[in-house]
Amino acid sequence: MTSHSYQTALVTGASSGIGRAIAQRLIKDGLRVYALGRDAKALDALATGCNVTPIAIDLQDTTPLHDLFERVEIDVVVNNAGLLPAIARFGESDLADIDRMIDINLRAPLRLAHMALAGMIKRKRGHLFFVGSSAGRFPHPNTAVYGATKAGISMFCDSLRCDLLGTKVRVTEVAPGRVQTSLYRTALGAESANEKLYDAYRSIQPENIAELIATALSLPEAVDVSRMEVFPTDQAAGGSQIVSVE
Repeated sequence: MTSHSYQTALVTGASSGIGRAIAQRLIKDGLRVYALGRDAKALDALATGCNVTPIAIDLQDTTPLHDLFERVEIDVVVNNAGLLPAIARFGESDLADIDRMIDINLRAPLRLAHMALAGMIKRKRGHLFFVGSSAGRFPHPNTAVYGATKAGISMFCDSLRCDLLGTKVRVTEVAPGRVQTSLYRTALGAESANEKLYDAYRSIQPENIAELIATALSLPEAVDVSRMEVFPTDQAAGGSQIVSVE
């Protein structure tokens, strides 16, 4: 049972994984959901299964979303979309990949927050979520740029809370360890990702992250869960410290 007055949510990266699970959970909890992602077919499939409004968009350009925020009172924004094109040492990283990670992982969430805040502050209600990563809290090898973007999100959340004191707008960062999603499949390939990261380990599932966000939303509006760090039971902070369990 919720205790908030929120009615409408926007979720990025909703084509699959964490974003898809969050969109489904928020619909279940009675919110109207705008589901954003690059895969139009996947979004249409999601809309067939639950009553979301799909918006196919590449968040390297957030300009088309200005009209949505002007027309619709968005109470909840879940900045979930993330990109990890390759796992490589920084000196061997492709410059285009660096730019894309900065655009999607850092610039787009800040721009969406900026669009959302004018209305939220005016209405004196709203909740901004940012799905970060343990890579933004602790060093991980061969993901320097990805980690830098997630660290930027983490510090942004801390600073944004200072700016928003007295506005009744909440800010929550979710910083998970290994979640079984398509993020690493993009970098490693599906078969390799399953073999190296998932098959022998107990990972967090996207639905677990959706549950955490639903819990933070359900608390009284005077309560802000500022940061949630969540790891598989078999993983410790530090990135590569994860063990297999028989």
